[in-house]
Parts: sequence; structure tokens; C-alpha cells
Amino acid sequence: MNATRISIKDIKSNPNNPRIIKDDKFKKLVQSIIDFPRMLEIRPIVVNDEMVVLGGNMRLKACKEAGLKEIPIIKASDLTPEQQREFIIKDNVGFGEWDWAMLANEWDYKELDDWGLTLPNFDIEERESKDLSNNIKSLFKIEIDCENENVQENTYNKLIKEGYQCRILTL
Repeated sequence: MNATRISIKDIKSNPNNPRIIKDDKFKKLVQSIIDFPRMLEIRPIVVNDEMVVLGGNMRLKACKEAGLKEIPIIKASDLTPEQQREFIIKDNVGFGEWDWAMLANEWDYKELDDWGLTLPNFDIEERESKDLSNNIKSLFKIEIDCENENVQENTYNKLIKEGYQCRILTL
């Protein structure tokens, strides 16, 4: 599928898009489009035949905010209505996780922040100054393997009578 450039006025936001970006993160998205517009060519907005956005609603909004007149799109004409709904969600799901150690050691914190990555606060001094030991509650558990359900129930009832907090798990 090749991207084509069209007037931004011809593209319709999807009213059923459940994903939003607000406030500071939206401002960062707008700035990222201004700073790196080629990203849109690499990852164009995806629309259906009615020119309704399936993937890239927030990018479309940010493009408008950035003052762009034309943007690249890919038309997904071969998707059924059910596949279009699925695409809307799957396009926004993040399956991976960040390797925070690699980011901390090999990337510039300011750049990552400017690019919109929400970084946790790894302020070691602040962490070390907080004494969390009073908030830790010791918990001791025992696991008993039973040969059948009757033995399990009898053992459970004996332990409850003796005042132990128990729960039955069948694996």
C-alpha cells in the first residue's frame, strides 16, 4: 500500500475512537510533527473509503494544530466493518515494555521527554530518603498438596477451626 497526500480538510476524525491524548502530551505530539514531519510519510494516517480515520486520530488533530494543509494517508479499502473496529483498537495497543535501564544509559533524558515518552522518576536520593520499612507487612504462607478434594476440604476445615486464615485453591 502506498501513501498518497491529500488535503487535510478531506479527512474526517473518527467519532468512535476511544483513544485520546491530552494537555502536555498533545502539545508534544504537535511539536514532534513540526520537528519531524517526515514521520507522517513513514507512518501515514489510515482511513477507510469514507475518509474516516482508522489509525491516527490524534496525529490528524495534531497536524491540524500544526497548521498542515496536506498529509499522507493510506486508504484501507479492503477491511470489513468488523476489521475496521478491530484495527482502531489494535493500532493503539502497546504490547511491548520499555527497557528502562537501556533508556537511562544510552538515550538522552531530555530528548526522550521532548519526544513524548513519559519517564518514571528515578531520583535515587528521593527514594533513599523515604523509609518504607514501616509499610512492609510480613506474610507467611504454606502450601499443602492433597491427594483428593475430600482430603483438601478436611484439611481446610481443621486449619480454620485452629484459627488459621485459609483459602482453597484447585490447580
